[in-house]
Amino acid sequence: MAVNEAKKNGADYDVVIIGGGAAGLSAALVLGRVPGRRVAVVDAGEPRNAPAAHMRGYLSRDGMPPSALLEVGRAEVAGYGVSVIDGRVDHIEPGFAVHLAGGPVLRARRVMVATGLRDELPDLPGVRERWGKDLLHCPYCHGYEVRDRPLGVLGTGPMSVHHALLLTLWTDDVVLFTHTLKPADEDRERLAARGVRLVEGTVKGLITGDDRLRGVELADGTAVPRDAVFVFPRMVPQSRLFTDLGAEADEDGWVVADPAGRTTVPGLWAIGNVADRRAQVITAAGQASAAAIALNHDLLEEDVARAVEAAR
Repeated sequence: MAVNEAKKNGADYDVVIIGGGAAGLSAALVLGRVPGRRVAVVDAGEPRNAPAAHMRGYLSRDGMPPSALLEVGRAEVAGYGVSVIDGRVDHIEPGFAVHLAGGPVLRARRVMVATGLRDELPDLPGVRERWGKDLLHCPYCHGYEVRDRPLGVLGTGPMSVHHALLLTLWTDDVVLFTHTLKPADEDRERLAARGVRLVEGTVKGLITGDDRLRGVELADGTAVPRDAVFVFPRMVPQSRLFTDLGAEADEDGWVVADPAGRTTVPGLWAIGNVADRRAQVITAAGQASAAAIALNHDLLEEDVARAVEAAR
């Protein structure tokens, strides 16, 4: 029987993973399959992709509802003895005492944080109601389902131009609503060359009816019919747990981590969207799996060093 290294080191768990989305559960699966490793996942139940009916681009899981992936994932990791705890982490003490809000304290040798990011959406009528349905953000995730239909892009920043150009791969009817965007002359030339129509003016809101998007209304009352609209939201990392422990972050608040997920605080790891704003479900899961392997090797080195010291 494998030795329980967590108890030998005075901890409840070898690893506590905060966040039970695709990244957190993938890391838990890898670590749970190592005999003797005690692993817990603490999940607040707020996945970023909850508004979406289906996830796309995940081999063998294309079209699966996000909630179904998490349900299956939870069952898989539990089958390897991983503790899955519904709750919210309030704070982490140095030395990795993980305090749950209104609950117990979990002592860990290592902590992996997979708290993801938050999408800050434009404050316009209809936006929150249609988000994840026909107000979309990722052409690779949703473009195929709205191919060959009239699409729009809400101009909020430089990425909106890229979004509009990218969508011409899925349809030849793309409108870029400038809204707060002021396209440069070069961008206007590029958009025109790809057949993207610019609609100038501030957007008042989305036009909806019969539980679907009907179009976009401008401040002057003009209505432009569209079947779906894409927007590039401001992505905000949910990184408070890192920064409270003194982990380095960049000027936009993204935690600094090496390719394996190690932060500047020894023993604290970042996985998934909290470390990579571009990660889709499948890439977040893959990065987390690789990080879990690196973390397990890190624990092994510590275990071996302790064993050598004890044998002297």
